[in-house]
Amino acid sequence: MQPDSALLLAANASILTVCLVLKLPQIFTVIAAKNARGLSVRSLLLELTGFLVFLTYQTYHEYPLATYLEYPILIAQDAILLICVLFYNGNIGTALPYAILFIIGWRLLTIHRLIIDLAMNLSTCISAFSKYAQLQSLWKIRDSDRVSALTWSFAIYTTCTRIFTILMTTQDTAVLVRYAVIGVLNIWVLTTIIYYRKAGKRKE
Repeated sequence: MQPDSALLLAANASILTVCLVLKLPQIFTVIAAKNARGLSVRSLLLELTGFLVFLTYQTYHEYPLATYLEYPILIAQDAILLICVLFYNGNIGTALPYAILFIIGWRLLTIHRLIIDLAMNLSTCISAFSKYAQLQSLWKIRDSDRVSALTWSFAIYTTCTRIFTILMTTQDTAVLVRYAVIGVLNIWVLTTIIYYRKAGKRKE
């Protein structure tokens, strides 16, 4: 095995390993506290949309499985987290309509190549807005105790590592731009979480 191939394999394996548990700290935090304060439903919905578009784009163009294998895992974890947040916010009744809309939207994406390509370009904006929605939620309540810094740290690692793997494989510009934008915003969210956590401790 060539050194580059071994490095690529290790990077893909590390991403998959981290993604297996990426959302678990946040899910456990919400369940333990029985409170979803600080978590944005809008952010989760937008993130799920971005994940579904990206996964569909990758499979439609038959890219290597290793470059997107983590996305079914992330979608499942995001769906569980969304249900937990809706439950503790008293809005669990909206879960079914959201699920139906996602299924219909996913089917529409695959009607024509132009649709999925356009959706992929828009998914960068969708994912960016999901991070911004989470930032807005934090700015509004000025409290990050229910938002997991570990989950966002994992997200930063996977995003940065995925940029490396894409450069080594497909070199798809749209995908690289997406990861670069998301990476910067993930860092911003984590910085905000840490800032409010330290501010809370100073008040105590």
